[in-house]
Amino acid sequence: MTSRSQDETGSLRILGTGRLPCPENGPGAYLLESFPNRYPSRPYIISIVFPEFTSLCPVTGQPDTGTISVEYIPDRLCVETKSFKLYMIAFRNHQSFMETIANTVLDDLRGAVAPCWCRIKGLFAPRGGTRLHVFAEDFKTLPPEREALLREAIRAWKAEPDPHRA
Repeated sequence: MTSRSQDETGSLRILGTGRLPCPENGPGAYLLESFPNRYPSRPYIISIVFPEFTSLCPVTGQPDTGTISVEYIPDRLCVETKSFKLYMIAFRNHQSFMETIANTVLDDLRGAVAPCWCRIKGLFAPRGGTRLHVFAEDFKTLPPEREALLREAIRAWKAEPDPHRA
């Protein structure tokens, strides 16, 4: 017999279908699904690494590849990871500078789940002998006591070595 969690999944449309809605429209927050965070009072960090990122240079049309790493502390919502994967795939035929991509991912996650804190790391593969890493970070305005707890969790997270984290 299988037991079932209390997670709320009724609003999820993409999970289990494998279908990306309107990928020809390119990436956007509309592709990201969410579910309620069952632990909003606990500052815990979610890390998602997408090591097969691909997009196109807006000038040359040449492919750019790399790893996109997302780290965030959820507030009321968590991003559903299958929708995040499909969101990342939507960049494949999208032309944009790498700096814009990292900031777009941050803006789209803020729009979709409004995390307490979020950091995007775009670790792009060398092209033309140049390696580019882009970091974008955002903090939600919170009451001072809660913000202090979050900043301590973030400090500990950043200080801890982890060979699996990009």
